[in-house]
Amino acid sequence: MEPGSLGAEQGASLAGPAEELGALLGQDAALPQLSGGELDRELESKSDLIDDKEFDIPQVDTPPTLESILNETDDEEESFVLEDPSLLNIDNIDTHSYDTSSLASSDSGDRTHLKRKKKLPDSFSLHGSVVRLSLLKGISAQIVSAADKVDAGLPTAIAASSLIAVGTSHGLALIFDPNQALRLCLGSTAVGAQYGAISALSINNNCSRLLCGFAKGQITMWDLASGKLLRSITDAHPPGTAILHIKFTDDPTLAICNDSGGSVFELSFKRVMGVRTCESRCLFSGSKGEVCCIEPLHAKTELRDHPITQYSLLAMASLTKILVIGLKPSLKVWMTFPYGRMDPSSVPLLAWHFVAVQNSVNPMLAFCRGDVVHFLLVKRDDSGAIHVTKQKQLHLHYDLINFTWINSRTVVLLDSVEKLHVIDRQTQEELETIEISEVQLVYNSSHFKSLATGGNVSQALALVGEKACYQSISSCGGQIFYLGTKSVHVMMIRSWRERVDHLLKQDCLTEALALAWSFHEGKAKAVVGLSGDVSKRKAVIADRMVEILFHYADRTLKKCPDQGKIQVMEQHFQDMVPVIVDYCLLLQRTDLLFSQMYDKLSENSVAKGVFLECLEPYILSDKLMGMTAQVMKDLLLHYQDKNLMEDMEACIVHMDITSLDIQQVVLLCWENHLYDAMIYVYNSGMNDFISPMEKLFKVIAPPLNAGKSLTDEKVVMGNKLLVYISCCLAGRAYPLGDIPEDLVPLVKNQVFEFLIRLHSAEASADEEVYPYVRTLLHFDTREFLNVLALVMVENSDFTPSQVGCLFTFLARQLAKPNNTLFVNRTLFDQVLEFLCSPDDDSRHSERQQVLLELLQAGGIVQFEENRLIPMAEKAEFYQICEFMYEREHLYDKIIDCYLRDPVRKEEVFNYIHNILSIPGYSAEEKQSVWQKAMKHIEELLLLSPNKAADLIATHFNDQIEAIIKNLQDQFLLFQFLRSLLDPREGINQDMLQISPCVTEQFIELLCHYSPDQVLETLQVLEFYRLEETIQITQKHLLHEASSYLLEKKGDVHGAFLVMLEQLQSKLLVLTHEIEESTELDLLKDIEDTLVKTIALCQRNSHSLNQQQREALWFPLLEAMMSPQKLSSSTVLCQYSEPLKSLTMQVLNNMAAFIALPSILQRILQDPVYGKGKLGEIQGLVLGMLDTFNYEQTLLETTTNLLNHDLHWSLCNLRASITRGLNPKQDYCCICLQQYKRRQEMADEIIVFSCGHLYHSLCLLSKECGIETKGQMRWTCYKCNSSNKGGKLSENFSELKKGNGASLAQSSSESLLDSQQIQAFDQLCRLYRGTSRLALLTELSRTRGGEKHGLLNVSQGDPALNSVFQNENFQLHLAPPPLTEE
Repeated sequence: MEPGSLGAEQGASLAGPAEELGALLGQDAALPQLSGGELDRELESKSDLIDDKEFDIPQVDTPPTLESILNETDDEEESFVLEDPSLLNIDNIDTHSYDTSSLASSDSGDRTHLKRKKKLPDSFSLHGSVVRLSLLKGISAQIVSAADKVDAGLPTAIAASSLIAVGTSHGLALIFDPNQALRLCLGSTAVGAQYGAISALSINNNCSRLLCGFAKGQITMWDLASGKLLRSITDAHPPGTAILHIKFTDDPTLAICNDSGGSVFELSFKRVMGVRTCESRCLFSGSKGEVCCIEPLHAKTELRDHPITQYSLLAMASLTKILVIGLKPSLKVWMTFPYGRMDPSSVPLLAWHFVAVQNSVNPMLAFCRGDVVHFLLVKRDDSGAIHVTKQKQLHLHYDLINFTWINSRTVVLLDSVEKLHVIDRQTQEELETIEISEVQLVYNSSHFKSLATGGNVSQALALVGEKACYQSISSCGGQIFYLGTKSVHVMMIRSWRERVDHLLKQDCLTEALALAWSFHEGKAKAVVGLSGDVSKRKAVIADRMVEILFHYADRTLKKCPDQGKIQVMEQHFQDMVPVIVDYCLLLQRTDLLFSQMYDKLSENSVAKGVFLECLEPYILSDKLMGMTAQVMKDLLLHYQDKNLMEDMEACIVHMDITSLDIQQVVLLCWENHLYDAMIYVYNSGMNDFISPMEKLFKVIAPPLNAGKSLTDEKVVMGNKLLVYISCCLAGRAYPLGDIPEDLVPLVKNQVFEFLIRLHSAEASADEEVYPYVRTLLHFDTREFLNVLALVMVENSDFTPSQVGCLFTFLARQLAKPNNTLFVNRTLFDQVLEFLCSPDDDSRHSERQQVLLELLQAGGIVQFEENRLIPMAEKAEFYQICEFMYEREHLYDKIIDCYLRDPVRKEEVFNYIHNILSIPGYSAEEKQSVWQKAMKHIEELLLLSPNKAADLIATHFNDQIEAIIKNLQDQFLLFQFLRSLLDPREGINQDMLQISPCVTEQFIELLCHYSPDQVLETLQVLEFYRLEETIQITQKHLLHEASSYLLEKKGDVHGAFLVMLEQLQSKLLVLTHEIEESTELDLLKDIEDTLVKTIALCQRNSHSLNQQQREALWFPLLEAMMSPQKLSSSTVLCQYSEPLKSLTMQVLNNMAAFIALPSILQRILQDPVYGKGKLGEIQGLVLGMLDTFNYEQTLLETTTNLLNHDLHWSLCNLRASITRGLNPKQDYCCICLQQYKRRQEMADEIIVFSCGHLYHSLCLLSKECGIETKGQMRWTCYKCNSSNKGGKLSENFSELKKGNGASLAQSSSESLLDSQQIQAFDQLCRLYRGTSRLALLTELSRTRGGEKHGLLNVSQGDPALNSVFQNENFQLHLAPPPLTEE
């Protein structure tokens, strides 16, 4: 019969038994898959149909809450409830770990916990219950029912996916959905009688096909959607052998089967033209070694794209070795691994799982036989080859019969005595052990012995088969199903919350908290149900822990023994309360600890006391920060009530007391003599480091000053004060810890400044200075000085001034005649070390000053002089050395101090000058200083040549030539001679008695070191010989200087030739090709030399005759024109314009001294131009004519303007003179009488232009009339007297006799009289600006100061008198205004 038709027939005939079975079991065989919500509604609708008596449900007083149901323990017997629909669902994937886990909720009657309740093993108290083993009651009941009612036989195999398939001994396959409802019953007992029991099952990855392997070797394939038989395969492997394993690969068309002959076959399913076929290929023959375990690599949905899945890997375990082969793209063996020696009865086990190792996910194969588990990591490299690497082995003390991965970190092992071991793979720690003998696990021994076909197997395989249970255990989605003879159990990892709740139900609260904390810290094993995000995870767990802590606090109060001794109650709380405090602090929930928890525990006074006392260790170890003010207050009151003052002080110095009433705490501490605590409160509460010292000083100072002995209490205070001061000065907090870094310098300074205060805050008038230092010296001199020594040795934070102030005081005390104080000299030595410390260069001058003051205060007796001077020299304290030398009158050594001191080096000159010139020093002392200065003369010159020269000129005049002779450094000699001889340096040259050869030596050095300054220096130097100097400048090729000297000598022509030669050489360079970068510099240089040569010619032309003038100017003109004649030179084309302009400059200047016809004649007589090449000089000639035309026009224009100005001025003068005068009043301004008072002919009436009127006799009486050359000149008395301080404004007057008027005649002198001056002032005011005449006068002044024509130039500084310098100066270009005639 063809396989296809057989399937159709059997599928049709099997519909009947399935329906019958469904009816017998009271189930709907075709129950549809329900979602979670539908399932809940289904259950609610059926809940009222359940008979309480039938299911033995006890009555309850109050219905349970949802929370209590969710947290219900496994140990209670439950009514039959279908499992959570997500129980068997692989969709709940923890992507963070690539594991699958179920979040299924309730337990189903786990009886094993009843046994464990009595004794908790260590792993339980550490990890809690990691897994939950539950009975699937629905499936179990239906398996038993099927055996009874339809003779299905006992269960033999199980396969789990999103459906559960259970095979039976009579050939039936029962298919259950996630709700434990029977979906299908496949096969029939008739077929079972023919094929035997189902020995192996496999469901493909999309749950659409089921493969059944039978004890007699047949294989069937079923459609799980319709329940139809698709294939019945009888010839896939040798007949007479049972199917031990049948497994789908990830490819639904490929399956692997393993028979009891030890062979392995590949089954390839195809469908051609609607006909389903199966091709079989032998992968491994049993004749080469019997394979008894096969495991294809299955990838979860999210890993289907993993590169290794394309090989379709298959692991096989024979009795001697392990093989890993690839089925695709072609068959290939990737690895073989021999076992080695072991117990022949032990079962070979294989299990694949994808794990994350080193940031990549790869499959790991676990295989074992006996008590060692090997882990192999399988990787594919870039070339496509597969590499297998060994990982850490797991060594056990029991034999395994099953190995299952529950997730990538956790494995579940079953040993030969049916104990489950849950193990963390990475740490190999055993998390939990469960006894499962009650499951009554089904073993596959009969199939391994192939009893159904007559037991034709090898002894070795039969021996392994004794403990084989491959088909009884199936895992899927993080759950493991165990098939028993009458039941199916499922095991899964509990979620973290479930594990914690499980411990809570068992009343193990401390263990529950410890477990929750291990989840919080990420140290727990086999964790399920927590977010991958650390912060979210911690927040969720912390919330749960807080709930547990509240529960724990309530329980602590409830379980408190009501009666009995107080000690019993205290012991109870001492056991319980620290747990609450611990976890609140670990969770950093001090808010919770000091609010709700504290409020709860405060209900019981004993609990409150224990709570407060148990805070002490946390306070002392600084773990407890942020206590509330109320708790701190209660804590202090509690200690006060119990009189635990020392404990209270110990706590205060660790607490942040800023939130308390600080004054109250200070008072409490002061009354109870808790000085440490008081100091701490001031320091940390108020950042006040001075007040505690003041308080303590007030108590111990009066008796000490009065000379009384102190009480023990005050001695304690004094000692604490000393320790406190030493702590502050060392930068440590008192009594423990450290001052905040930013405050350290401030505190040190404040405390030190307090100690060295001159007077205390509320000082009486008779208080001595430095009261605090005195008090401490009286209290314990030695200890106080030890504290100071500590400051010296260990600290660099104090300024030398502070330290010096203190020790200067000590030095003064010691220097007093009635001193009773003894200070060890070593302390002063330490101060000396501190101040002279050569390792520290900072504050050098301050340290030196402090030591100087200390020595001056009398401290010098405390030091050994032979030690002090070397230390001062080493520290470069030259003022100290000077102080010491001056005491011994070693003035010459002081010069060394000045010379070495970088700050005061320059003062050495004044010092030497003072010693040598001021009376009061002996002749020997002056002589030693003089000799020392002579010895160091070179060093002095290096320091300041100017000052040294001044000193030498004053005190060493007769040694100058010797000094010059001894100076080896030529540059230094040059600097010295310049300072000495150059009058600009300020030394009086008349004092010096120097031969001219010294000056010439200076000029030679000047030529060498500073040639640019030779000319200007020669112009100011006096004592030098011209001939010798000319030789020096010529030797150094300084042409301008040579020219200047020749001119000075009177050899004008020689001077001119030097300059001309210089000019020609530069023009010659220009005619050769040069770089562009230097051409501009060269042109500028030529122009500069030309200007100087022209200036030389101009200076001397006035004193020369015409022939001598031509001897100067014509060679110069020729020199400038000669390069232009080389018109063929391409180089000169670009310079022709600048050269032409320079030639024009020569022509313009020489035109003032040489007649124009001579110039033209000389040009035309030139042989070059005489040959008709006038075109070349056309530009020059035209330029000269243009200049002439321009000057002629300028002269005419100026003459016209001056004539116009003169005419305008004279018109206005005439107009102002002929204008009538109008007196302001009709009485004389002197006698105040009418001008008609008397008719004397001699008495004239005089009126001034200012409007004042006088009698002539009155003016004569006031001396306001002057007779010059027979004519009277009058000045206005009033105007004259009001302008006494300034320039007199003399008024032009008219003489009027009676009513007739006559105009006074002006003299013919060119000087203006007073009337004319006034009229001229008026004219200037009318013009409102400087006249053109004045401007021309000014211009003529600035052009060489020559007098032109009638213009009279005022002598003096032109810059001061110039009209152009006036800020109100404006140039009026408009013609002057017209005035009325």
